[in-house]
Amino acid sequence: MATEKTYPDLTETKVYSFNDVDESLTYSYSHYLNWLFDERVELIKGKIFKMSPAPSRVHQEVFGAIFNPLYNFLKNKSCKVYGAPFDVRFPKKSKLDKDVFTVLQPDICVVCDKTKLDEKGCIGAPDIVVEILSPGNNKKELFNKYQVYEEFGVKEYWIVSQSDQYILIYSLDDAGKFRPSKMFTLGEEIKSSVLSGFVLKLDDVFEGL
Repeated sequence: MATEKTYPDLTETKVYSFNDVDESLTYSYSHYLNWLFDERVELIKGKIFKMSPAPSRVHQEVFGAIFNPLYNFLKNKSCKVYGAPFDVRFPKKSKLDKDVFTVLQPDICVVCDKTKLDEKGCIGAPDIVVEILSPGNNKKELFNKYQVYEEFGVKEYWIVSQSDQYILIYSLDDAGKFRPSKMFTLGEEIKSSVLSGFVLKLDDVFEGL
């Protein structure tokens, strides 16, 4: 059986153009840290996924309508909320940069375990991940992210559709599997099982769009 090609161990080599990266190869977070090109990318099991260009105006407004209430609610609390670009690394073998092959940038994430936070971002699963869908998202990317978030134990995964104006929440069950808890639509309120007392009105999220 042929072994998978991996990128040469040139983790100190700076890369200034996305065209100099071979998308067929497998990369670690060590390589990712030395990519200095403008394009934003994520790694899933060592494979490069190019992110969408700059978010649209509607995307930005939906982002703000979710991020700001979370930020205000979490003031002076142990949990913290972060918005993209913010690296979340998912380690399997070890937490060393060279051994981390999945790095995602969720639109919004909430982290309640401060031991997972360092100067580079978050290492390990956030408690809540929010992804705002855009036309640039493809089904393979979404499926791969769903698998990562489930495997590593994200407690709540929010999928936000700006075009259809709904938020679908998957909650992790006792067996470590995602179950769709509810699809929230206009006129409804989200109450998170992770953040007791937090309420988000869907009308506020999609108002004026």
